[in-house]
Amino acid sequence: MTVADTARYDDQGDTPLAGYAVLAGTFVTGLAGFTAAVRARGVRPPRQVPPWDVALLGAATYKTSRLLANDKITSFVRAPFTERQGDGEAAEVMDAPRGKGVRRAVGDLVSCPFCVSVWAAGALVCAYTAVPRATRLVCAGLGAVTMSDWLQYAWTWTQQNAE
Repeated sequence: MTVADTARYDDQGDTPLAGYAVLAGTFVTGLAGFTAAVRARGVRPPRQVPPWDVALLGAATYKTSRLLANDKITSFVRAPFTERQGDGEAAEVMDAPRGKGVRRAVGDLVSCPFCVSVWAAGALVCAYTAVPRATRLVCAGLGAVTMSDWLQYAWTWTQQNAE
């Protein structure tokens, strides 16, 4: 990738395309490694995934991505790659990526719950393939926290509208 390629894509030149390529390669390599490992162990992926499990995986992916990208307690994970921009709603924080190259690309990833969700879903699907019962239990716990979050938001909304 040349500077000219980046300039054609991003006229400001601050998009870390090479860093994104490293992250995408890491993701694909991780999935390939997982696939090879489970095949070597004789583990076969499920023939089908019931809708209930998809819903559980979805709720768990949502909560995992919010925890990783916005929760105060996971700031230590993001700190090498981001800087604090302020506080969000419900004790969440807003971080912005910093640095250049791979550092900036990782900052973009870990500060974006939508971006992190792909990695979280990948990890949960891999776990679901290898240890479905345990993964369902973890997903149920994360799903319960997701429901609690939404109930907290609903309570706050009713209190604000009552005033």
